[in-house]
Parts: sequence; C-alpha cells; structure tokens
Amino acid sequence: MRLTIIVIVLLVLTACTTSVLTPPHELVEKAIALQLEKTQQQLNQQLDLDFQGFQINHLSITQEKPLTIQNLITYQVRGTYDFTFKLPKRKLTQLNKPFEVYLQLQKEGKTWRLLLPEQSRKDTEAVWHSYLIE
Repeated sequence: MRLTIIVIVLLVLTACTTSVLTPPHELVEKAIALQLEKTQQQLNQQLDLDFQGFQINHLSITQEKPLTIQNLITYQVRGTYDFTFKLPKRKLTQLNKPFEVYLQLQKEGKTWRLLLPEQSRKDTEAVWHSYLIE
C-alpha cells in the first residue's frame, strides 16, 4: 500500500514537472550518437571495419515515458531518425530507423546520463551502465 502511494505521488510530481524536465531534442540526438558510438566500437573490433563516422538526421520523438531507475527520474524516449554510416568509399543510409534511449536526470538537475542495459539473463534484475552526455 505504501509503495503504491509513493509511486502515485512520483507519477503526479513527474507529470507536473515533465515540461520542465523532459530531455530536449538536442540531448536525445547526443544520446543516440553516444549509443551508436558504443555499438560502433564493438563492431569495429569484431568485424575489423573502417567506419569514418555517421550522421543523424530527421530525428522524430514519438514517446517520452517518465519512470524511475536507481531512485532518479529517467525517461524512456522512443522515435525514429535517418542514419548515414560513412565508410571509406561509400555511405550507407537507413531511413526511419527506430530508437529507444533511457535518459536519466542527475540529482542536481544539471546533467543527463544515457543508461544502457547490460545484456544479462532474464531472471535477474537489469544492470544499467551510465554514460555522461556532454
């Protein structure tokens, strides 16, 4: 019962402050870029590819869902974007690529962090890795 009341109060408070605290469009783009950089590093190591970078265009946010992770306000942000990989001799483009990022506002309310879930077994609680978005 007590937990239910706490969750309701958090949701009401979050709903009241959502317009002030929701991650700005530019921050979402930076978070996607950071997430792509992490993936690109893994691909470079595994496939020995020579990525020359990437570009994000036409970012469209379709959902910003507030939740709490590790006792901090976090937003699950979903939408689509156009993505271009730059390779040495050509470019690969994907249109309307769906995305989902978790953005967490830090205690002082000045910085945001990208949360990436660790790939783990289904029967264990999610482990989150946190990266400062600059």
